[in-house]
Amino acid sequence: MGQPKYLTGDSAAINAFIDQFDVFLLDCDGVLWSGDHLFEGIVETLEFLRSKGKRVVFVTNNSTKSRPDYQKKLTALGIPSNVEEIFASAYSAAVYISRIMKLPAPKNKVFVIGESGIETELRAEGVPFVGGTDPALRRDITPEDFTGLADGSLLDPDVGVVLAGLDFHINYLKLSMGYQYLQRGAKFLATNLDSTLPTNHTFFPGAGSISIPLINMTGQNPTALGKPSQAMMDAIEGKFQLDRARTCMVGDRLDTDIQFGIQGKLGGTLAVLTGVSKKEQWEAEGANIVPSFYVDRLSDLRAAAS
Repeated sequence: MGQPKYLTGDSAAINAFIDQFDVFLLDCDGVLWSGDHLFEGIVETLEFLRSKGKRVVFVTNNSTKSRPDYQKKLTALGIPSNVEEIFASAYSAAVYISRIMKLPAPKNKVFVIGESGIETELRAEGVPFVGGTDPALRRDITPEDFTGLADGSLLDPDVGVVLAGLDFHINYLKLSMGYQYLQRGAKFLATNLDSTLPTNHTFFPGAGSISIPLINMTGQNPTALGKPSQAMMDAIEGKFQLDRARTCMVGDRLDTDIQFGIQGKLGGTLAVLTGVSKKEQWEAEGANIVPSFYVDRLSDLRAAAS
């Protein structure tokens, strides 16, 4: 497999690269920021792309925030945006459940393992749910819980889906409830399967790490609604009416962002080296996920303005 073209420092090559595309799908964590630290030159780079008539769409696997939450974060960091150009995995999952699965009542409720971002998006789509940020579940499991889970008296009979995302309050009780729902026939969905979350210049457990116990217990693999799931790509294409051949995926992870663009048959993929993956990974013999282009940092694209 061929190696990507390195663009940093080559203004002619960057100009040619930018001219190939009308739409840039931008990952957020590891590309635009790390935690609450905005990388240098990001605001100016996005302004430059927009000045060239390019459309930017923020595509993130982090399900802890809703689209309005992300819009607030972008605004706070000085990045102009609107809710309609943000596509997060919590939104993707909510749309999938409400518009694709169309679960018949009464078995149409979702048991959420995750944070408020998922709840906000489910609520906006009119999807009933339990679990999530319910404070009653943020505690140790008790002998009475074991009994109630075993006989089903602690379970909601209307739950037809278990949706697992990044949960900062994951515990044995939530995992036990999720497992019991799955054993009773609930469908298994995940906002994404990222193993790690890049933040504060290091890595923490990601949503995929939350799903692993349920995968091990049930032997089931969840349907994932974040990158690199092509269900997410189809939803993005439908929403934005983009031309895949004129669209570029920009990200820091080979196994999510870059694979997402490759599998989606986009016109190109751009890797940045400010997040998870390093160039040694695609340079390794036998590497099967290789971006089309790469830069040291997203702000290197501003060289085209000179």
